[in-house]
Amino acid sequence: MIPILNRLDFDAMTAHWEFALGPEQFHSLARELKYPVLAINCYEKETGSLAFPPFTMLEKNGLLIGVIGIASNIVDKVMPASFSQGLRFTLGRSELPEYVRQLRRERADLIIVLSHLGFPQDVKLAGEANGVDLWLSGHTHNRLRKPAHVNGTLLIQSGCHGSFLGRIDLEIEKGKVRLLKHRLLDVSEDVRPCREVEELVNRQMQPHRDHLETVVGETKTALNRNTMLESTMDNFLLHSLIDLTGSDVAFSNGWRFGAPVPAGSVTMNDLYNIIPMNPPVSTAVLTGREIRQMMEENLERTFSRDPYEQMGGYVKRFLGMDVYFKIENPPGNRIQEVFVRGRRMQPEARYSAAFVTTQGVPEHYGIGKEDLQVRALEAMQRLLMKGSAHADLRGSAVAV
Repeated sequence: MIPILNRLDFDAMTAHWEFALGPEQFHSLARELKYPVLAINCYEKETGSLAFPPFTMLEKNGLLIGVIGIASNIVDKVMPASFSQGLRFTLGRSELPEYVRQLRRERADLIIVLSHLGFPQDVKLAGEANGVDLWLSGHTHNRLRKPAHVNGTLLIQSGCHGSFLGRIDLEIEKGKVRLLKHRLLDVSEDVRPCREVEELVNRQMQPHRDHLETVVGETKTALNRNTMLESTMDNFLLHSLIDLTGSDVAFSNGWRFGAPVPAGSVTMNDLYNIIPMNPPVSTAVLTGREIRQMMEENLERTFSRDPYEQMGGYVKRFLGMDVYFKIENPPGNRIQEVFVRGRRMQPEARYSAAFVTTQGVPEHYGIGKEDLQVRALEAMQRLLMKGSAHADLRGSAVAV
């Protein structure tokens, strides 16, 4: 990725999944970039110092532009511990005002915040922080056709999976910033790739093409993660876990990543796209009480009335179970009914569960946990070998 990213000539970035291979590896890769990784909210635990620069100052056409970075704050809260080893993350709420003041003291004509907190969190934080002109928001994959206007700040978010490019034209005169135009541009098939960048991509991909382009099966259903309560992509993944283990239910996290896979042939590249970490399939025995508590915690993390308490992702994915809940209810009281395999779930009854990653089933739940020798990609391959995948939405998570 490094040669390609450097060729794209970015000015700055902030981070989220870049921590997946561990902070040490991320730092190693970041040193090869020609632009800075910015984060006002990522600290070294031992020293308390920032792990990355908090901002950068750019000069463009005679204007000074200050760019402040806010990394995803959930890395050390809901993601595997290896992602944040030696680091701690804050919301950036207390740090942001001072960096804005510092950039103003350095006579910045325009202040931009580059954030991976998510749209609800960014809207709330922009409403508290004065002096930011433009806010580039990520994480929640919103397609904003018009900018949000929050406390004198223009806030945009431009979809996901490279499907869109957000363009905003501003006029700056005598310290005043005025919106001229904002467009959410579709990156459609008729957009011609840059030949030089295309050659770079092909060079990097060439050693892996034969493996990644191998057709491993077929799906009758278009697979995607565009929906909050349930998704076809995760139904396919969960079906493979139940088929492998024979469990009553299967769980995975409410991920947003993974570009859609059209109905038709499925390649190894598509499977990596669905779950690139390729974690082992695990099993556990959960009581009905634990399942209910786990889902209540997840619903609060997804729908908390306070955006700062939302921890990213959609509703936890599950199969073999039906959950009826009220989004508007207070924490711990959202779930109305749960059925496992068509029968009302009993608090003390035990249910076999299959899952992938510790985000599927929290560490403090479950009896007799076991990591199998089969990983997620192999489980999906095994299911495809039995025939075409059917992963239609089942209405298993219902807001009533």
